[in-house]
Amino acid sequence: MAEKGSSFIPPKGKRPKFNFYWIYAILAIGFIAIQYFNYSNPVEEITWTRLVDVLTKQDVEKIVIVNKEKAEIYIKKEKLKSDTVYKKFTKHSFGSSTAGPVYTYQVGSEEIFHGLLKDTRDSVVSRMRQDSVPATRIVEFQKQFPYPPSTDTRKDIFGDLLGYLLLPAILIGAWFLIMRFMSKGGGGGGQIFNIGKSKAQLFDKDTSVSITFNDVAGLEEAKVEIMEIVDFLKNPSKYTNLGGKIPKGALLVGPPGTGKTLLAKAVAGEAKVPFFSISGSDFVEMFVGVGASRVRDLFRQAKEKAPCIIFIDEIDAIGRARGRNAITGANDERENTLNQLLTEMDGFGTNAGVIILAATNRADILDRALMRAGRFDRQINVELPDLEERKAIFQVHLKPLKLDPGLDVGFLAKQTPGFSGADIANVCNESALIAARKNKLTIEKQDFLDAIDRIIGGLEKRNKIISVHEKKVIAYHESGHATTSWLLEYAHPLVKVTIVPRGKALGAAWYLPEERQITTYEQMFDEITSAMGGRASEELIFGKVSTGALNDLEKVSKQAYAMVVYFGLNKEIGNISFYDSSGQNEYSFQKPYSEKTAETIDQEVRKIVEAAYERAKTILAENRDKLEQLATLLLDREVIFREDLEEIFGKRPWDKEEEKEPLPILLS
Repeated sequence: MAEKGSSFIPPKGKRPKFNFYWIYAILAIGFIAIQYFNYSNPVEEITWTRLVDVLTKQDVEKIVIVNKEKAEIYIKKEKLKSDTVYKKFTKHSFGSSTAGPVYTYQVGSEEIFHGLLKDTRDSVVSRMRQDSVPATRIVEFQKQFPYPPSTDTRKDIFGDLLGYLLLPAILIGAWFLIMRFMSKGGGGGGQIFNIGKSKAQLFDKDTSVSITFNDVAGLEEAKVEIMEIVDFLKNPSKYTNLGGKIPKGALLVGPPGTGKTLLAKAVAGEAKVPFFSISGSDFVEMFVGVGASRVRDLFRQAKEKAPCIIFIDEIDAIGRARGRNAITGANDERENTLNQLLTEMDGFGTNAGVIILAATNRADILDRALMRAGRFDRQINVELPDLEERKAIFQVHLKPLKLDPGLDVGFLAKQTPGFSGADIANVCNESALIAARKNKLTIEKQDFLDAIDRIIGGLEKRNKIISVHEKKVIAYHESGHATTSWLLEYAHPLVKVTIVPRGKALGAAWYLPEERQITTYEQMFDEITSAMGGRASEELIFGKVSTGALNDLEKVSKQAYAMVVYFGLNKEIGNISFYDSSGQNEYSFQKPYSEKTAETIDQEVRKIVEAAYERAKTILAENRDKLEQLATLLLDREVIFREDLEEIFGKRPWDKEEEKEPLPILLS
């Protein structure tokens, strides 16, 4: 306990921080105080009639004309104390008696005001003589009458100074305020002079990350490589005894939502070494040289805390290939930042103990100098999860949910092929919201299926106004897709189809895709034929087509174009591919082929699409009775399944016995 009389001193680290805005507050209070003292005396502007009355009563002590503009009228002290009219002027705001003017009168012209005062004095004297007032009193009145008034020239130094400095002060204050907001978050409090400081967030023993590799489901191959880096930081002698060197950098590449940033967080939680986390966009600023300065400051801090890890998320913000845009020229500031990053990662200086992790989903546009060995020695692909990995991800996200005891996690994994980890997390959350909306106590299987449909196709719109004829067209359109896909060998057979509108789509279908790594011409042609089945069905049944096939036509056109231009699957073009994997021709005006070749490409693409369309019409015409039966069933139920197609068409002879995974696909 402190001794009596001693002042309390806050412990170190608990004292309030100095805030730059305190200076602004002190200046504002001082300005208000000065204005208060200057204008605290109560002063009233008087009319000429009232002034004549006060002069006649001999209450005025003196009149002072200030700067030939304003007359200050001072009242005698004894009158202030005795006359009730002046009571409100007798006290200063702090309680002391006022000695200042009581009234003010605006003087239009000093000469005219002098004349008015003189005429008023003479008029009162004349009236006193008429009333036979003793001469001694008349002489005394003339002596006390404030004529001629005194004059005074005053300068408002503070007001003049404020007038000169107000505009520059506002401009300077606005500039500092803008700079503060633009540099907010930078090192050293975010002031303007610290705008070049690194914005990286440091995680160390005081601010540790709780996420570990146990929280990252799936990604087993990626975790093996990334855990080796963590293991090296913990046990370096295990590798250095054999002469090995730790990789200087690892680049995490994969589609959005696959867990790249989550994997980096797990590295921060497992490594137990300082971990700097920053986004690529944090290096980008409107000021020249700021990006390069922040890169230098980041690596300076990292070297001081080595061994450590630097994680740059979305590195493509600064790592784009230099000189890519031939139209508008290069972005010098971004390229300077990239050059500084290249120099720091593997330049003349040494970065012993500093490991770089970076994440991007656009590795194809990164600069080749950034990708070379010695900078990013490892490129770790973080792919979409397979069936077992999806099951593990579901188990992680299902832990906090109240589930129905009979829920099968394996079933959920099979219903979500092509889903990323972020998509699966969204499915779990949506299912909980759907169950809560229905006032359920647990989340059931149907809630998860509804959540999957909601994420893929959008919100179900059963109240959307659709005429009877439009609904019939949609039913035959979807039945055309289902029929062609069921009767073609390489097309994906249908599992479920609905004509209930979802999002922007008027119908939705779920297919059983065959998992394959390479595709032949016959397989792609069957898929195009199946996609054209909807429009072919409309023409066959109604004799005309609608705009409902927009999504189908877009998909078919891109697929046919890829067959001709990219994959070399056309005899007229031959074994030539115009695909540019480097992206160097992205901004080029010229195509890599002649105008004659372009005409041939257009003709061949049209031939493929038209041949698929005629083939779809032929298949549907041969099975028209079954098509109509399927469409009638769809109109009646609005949702049909694989079993309904088997009853109408029989089992597909090409189906394999092994179980496949349903892939949700939207059809227009």
